[in-house]
Amino acid sequence: MTSMKETRTQNAVRPPGGGFLEGIKVLDVTYYLPGPYSSYRLAEMGADVTKVEPPGGEPARRLAGGLIHEKKNAGKTIVELDLKSEEGNRLMRELIRETDVLIESFRPGTLGRLGFGEDELFSLNPGLIYCSMTGYGLVGEFARAGSHDLNYLALSGVLSQLTDESGRPIQPKNTLADFAGGHFVAEAVLAALVRKMKTGEGARLDVSITDGLTHWQSVHKAFEEAGLSDRGVPDLDGSRARYAIYPTSDGRYVALGALEDKFWNAFCEFAGHPEWKERDDVHDDVARYFGAEPLGHWLDVSLRTDFCLTPVLRPGELEDHPHWKKG
Repeated sequence: MTSMKETRTQNAVRPPGGGFLEGIKVLDVTYYLPGPYSSYRLAEMGADVTKVEPPGGEPARRLAGGLIHEKKNAGKTIVELDLKSEEGNRLMRELIRETDVLIESFRPGTLGRLGFGEDELFSLNPGLIYCSMTGYGLVGEFARAGSHDLNYLALSGVLSQLTDESGRPIQPKNTLADFAGGHFVAEAVLAALVRKMKTGEGARLDVSITDGLTHWQSVHKAFEEAGLSDRGVPDLDGSRARYAIYPTSDGRYVALGALEDKFWNAFCEFAGHPEWKERDDVHDDVARYFGAEPLGHWLDVSLRTDFCLTPVLRPGELEDHPHWKKG
């Protein structure tokens, strides 16, 4: 390819008035979900994001009917460049000179082999904020290993905390690590932008999804090392009736988060069972209570009470819930 093909996706995320990052240019050279989501978050804050894809588009265009690509690249300018060609390389250099932030998610060393190593990048743009987003970091045993969301959850210890009643890890239907990784990158970029405002200096950022997830484990690890629990944080692991998920009569679920006594006591009074107040082992009783009515009934209850009760909604139901209709 000897020219740059440019398209503008639907501007679905740009906030009124431009947003906090108005005037900040971001160059996104990432694929699939984590990287594009990170720049999507920056675009939501007003950044001007240009996404570089190979000729024919990145692989996510052909994944899940293209919906992932469509939703997480809204509001971006997308250009197709063959970085292995002389012309594509030249056009990429022009984009780098003009940008404030570069986010890439290649395996370590790949961008350098294309002519865009760290030295070359800072030579082109000394004030650049250059962020590498990886699964396992730029160095280490797994640095160059292929991996996806499920692998990051497993290696970080998060998946061991997401289990069924038998202790078997579940397979989350939402890509928690990918979305978390996007937030980790956006957070690091924002911090680097603040420093650049103060010092004028660029930054080199190494953001590992798995490293970020291990921070979520610090409290769990402390409880485990103290011999208090290997199932997560006590009180939050479903062992107390007041903080658990219960089925309804129509095969749906509600989440009861009445952790504090005031909420638990309010629930027990509402349910007509004040004798439950001093007990944490009434799971079966509470399950029968919730199992007597359908989800719609408990949705109504949740709107007129205050003891931390919420329906377990499906994505397509969000717009019908009064909370999401507030705006």
